[in-house]
Amino acid sequence: MRDAEGKLPLSQLPHKQGAGTNPIHLLEGVRVLDLTTSIAGPYATLLLADFGASVIKVERREGDDTRGWGPPFLAQQSLWFLSVNRNKRSVTIDFSKPEGLELLRALVAQHDVVVTNQIGRSQKKLGIDYASLSALCPGLVHVSITGFGVQGARSDLPSYDLIAEGYSGVMDLTGEAGAPPQKVGTPAADMLAGMDAAMAVAAALYRRRVDGKGCAIDISMVESMTRFMAPRLVSFLGSGELPRRSGARDSVVAVYQTFETADEPLTLGLGNDGIWRRFWAAVGEPDYGAEARFRTNKDRRDARPEIVLRIQSILRERKRDAWLDLFARHRIPAGPINRLDEVAADRELHARGMLYSVQAFDTAIPQVGLGIRIDESSETYRLPPPGLGEQTDAVLRELLGLADTDIEALRNRQII
Repeated sequence: MRDAEGKLPLSQLPHKQGAGTNPIHLLEGVRVLDLTTSIAGPYATLLLADFGASVIKVERREGDDTRGWGPPFLAQQSLWFLSVNRNKRSVTIDFSKPEGLELLRALVAQHDVVVTNQIGRSQKKLGIDYASLSALCPGLVHVSITGFGVQGARSDLPSYDLIAEGYSGVMDLTGEAGAPPQKVGTPAADMLAGMDAAMAVAAALYRRRVDGKGCAIDISMVESMTRFMAPRLVSFLGSGELPRRSGARDSVVAVYQTFETADEPLTLGLGNDGIWRRFWAAVGEPDYGAEARFRTNKDRRDARPEIVLRIQSILRERKRDAWLDLFARHRIPAGPINRLDEVAADRELHARGMLYSVQAFDTAIPQVGLGIRIDESSETYRLPPPGLGEQTDAVLRELLGLADTDIEALRNRQII
């Protein structure tokens, strides 16, 4: 999609020529070996890299699966791949071959964390399971990110984000009443599992500082996504009331949904008694909001159909932005329903450094930042997403001390 002047959206992003002057370095000195493909694992190691860890991405000679996920492509590179692989160096090693596994094991011995998304059976077959690798590095933090976990009746089943979302219940509750179930509009299970993995690694490294022990971390995409459903699931378990798809109109909060205006829709959440009163004062009907039959949230839930009709009739009288300005002045939670082009143009996201571009593959590559500020800094960028095997020679020289002739021989034997 291009703007009115025919420019791609990324041309509007601030461009970073190199690493920032005040980068986040909480995990500086931590070495991570990323053996994963797709989204969940690479997102986990992206988070670790953004917090300052050194990450080496070990890819098959044909590369991470997401390198082929497209269109869209930019400079012949998959934009999905580019979204989760900055701040990493890429090496190619075929560790399904004994000589490649020997190289990998030599690298593992110099690292603190190994992340894989192979199922447990495949890990053992390849020799990259926790028992095998922790023998080389007793303090190793070994992370498995799989669909169902490395143990259990479903542990051998393959999975993707779509499958995990289906298992979790989120698809059953997403969409309008009477419409088919819908997937979340981003790979939610992948991203949540990746966040869980990064959080668990940080906790494991903290403990290791005390006792020197590593551990095996087992992340299940289905379980990460199920935990995401905790407010809904616990409500069902405790009440027996089964929620159904309703276009987000069955929240425990009485008024918590989208409404139409004179032009664009908006979101509105009247989550407590004070906000309820402020809303009706803002729209010029304080007496209605003060009626005794609306005193508590439970009362308002009982009267929800009437209240929603009343609010909807009022909000259709003005355009969205006029309402949002009014609600902001009265501290009423409300907002637009942005398209991605509107998100990309969000001035506050730009002001806080959330969206930017970096130079790679002879072009500007868009990036979405960490969105976490540490000591007033959200700067994380150090390296652009790597080309396939771009740093293979450098890493093998630097970490394993291999000579150029050794590296060339490995390449000729199709090990790297």
